Amino acid sequence: MSPDELHLQLRNLRLEDYPQLKTLMDAVYTDIGGAWSKFTIEKLIKDFSEGQFCLEDNGQIVGVALTVKVAYAQFSNPHTYEDLIGHREAILNNKNGDALYGLDVLIHPDYRGYRLGRRLYDARKELCLQSNLRAILAGGRIVNYHKYADKLSASQYLDKVQRREIYDPILTFQLANDFSVKRLLGQYLPEDKRSQGFATLLEWNNFLYEPSNSILTSRTRNVRVGAVQWQMRQVSSADELLQQVEYFVDALSSYQSDFAVFPEFFNAPLMGLTDQSQQMNAIRFLADFTERFIKEMSQMAVSYNINIITGSMPLQEGDALYNVSYLCRRDGSVEEQRKLHITPHEKRDWVIEGGHDVQVFDTDAGKVGILICYDVEFPELGRIMAEEGLEILFVPFWTDTRNAYLRVRHCAQARAVENECYVVICGSVGNLPQVESLDVQYAQSAVFSPSDFAFPHDAVMSETTPNTEMLMFSDLNLDELRYLHHEGSVTNKRDRRTDIYEVSRKMRMSR
Repeated sequence: MSPDELHLQLRNLRLEDYPQLKTLMDAVYTDIGGAWSKFTIEKLIKDFSEGQFCLEDNGQIVGVALTVKVAYAQFSNPHTYEDLIGHREAILNNKNGDALYGLDVLIHPDYRGYRLGRRLYDARKELCLQSNLRAILAGGRIVNYHKYADKLSASQYLDKVQRREIYDPILTFQLANDFSVKRLLGQYLPEDKRSQGFATLLEWNNFLYEPSNSILTSRTRNVRVGAVQWQMRQVSSADELLQQVEYFVDALSSYQSDFAVFPEFFNAPLMGLTDQSQQMNAIRFLADFTERFIKEMSQMAVSYNINIITGSMPLQEGDALYNVSYLCRRDGSVEEQRKLHITPHEKRDWVIEGGHDVQVFDTDAGKVGILICYDVEFPELGRIMAEEGLEILFVPFWTDTRNAYLRVRHCAQARAVENECYVVICGSVGNLPQVESLDVQYAQSAVFSPSDFAFPHDAVMSETTPNTEMLMFSDLNLDELRYLHHEGSVTNKRDRRTDIYEVSRKMRMSR
């Protein structure tokens, strides 16, 4: 068969297709009794027409996939083929089932080599996704096992097929189509002499599945992030600065943003209200405002229906000073993330200490984390968060020169690629000579994505004009991340060699 002679069409089976289907099944299933009866096929089409697929070439059926709906809890456990069969060989379709069960996939011998089986498998997967079903299950024959049964147990044979030391036309194909083997089934189809009665229980998980009882409370999968590239300006009071904060929160909310992001130490201009001769005293003066800012920004989050990443602010606990970012959820709850890696300037001039833990926070718009500026330059933190389901990483930063900024930018972009997540960096701009350490700023805020087909070619979702006060918006599709984790060109998270290396938390040291 020449490829240029093919005219393939994928469609659902119809009742009048049975004569062609019988001819095809009799030709393929010579070892297990040939075709299903007309009654069986017609009842299957009437019960679940959308699950029965065929490929035809110039009007001739050359490939078929038969499918039913089942209860996942029952058929993800040991069972036999007979559990699917009722009176008069009627295949049992559970109209309330939460999973698909793959019965048969067969291709005409003359049409093998064109990957037509993959088209049928893809049609099943699409049906599973569109129907919001938990998974596709299948009992897979191991048709070459009879050649090895005198030397290998069924489980040993399975292991060698998975290692590609042995080729099995059915199992090898199923593994290549992203199915995983859950267990070995004995006496699945006793008359299957080639498989010695054995089969594999295979599963393809729908990674977008949402249980029906949680659909009303499930998180939005399209998230709008708004970031403030903040102008450092002289202020006369905390009230004046908070008024500016509220102005931006209001603006971001009016564009239906799910998050408002501010830079590291965005309220540092308040240090201009005190004596600058001792920097350590000035930063502690700034810490006196933190409790008020948390309270008022939390109120803004509720009032404007937006989650706020508060940049960062100094927090004093006893004699210790920390650099802390707060997540103010729009439901009124507040979480904190302390900066873990302290820069030489922060240690030397402000005597800031590092925190002791990194967290991933649940929000109504995804699982998020915060790494403050320098922290993003340490890849271990991003990896720990990725293993806990991180989807969006926020990086409030404060850099004075372009080379300092580029350290943050390049490391943030690397975290997006290696952890298959979105990363939002947000910084401040402008000069404030009257405040020590605030004499110059450099920033270009941005949103980075993983680098794959579903995302921009340069993996930059959005970015600001450098050194200009402005708002930045970006719409993030969290489902694209879930596709990437399972079906990306590369799958960084899944392909880690944990047999060679790992990143793990240590117990927090007591002070």
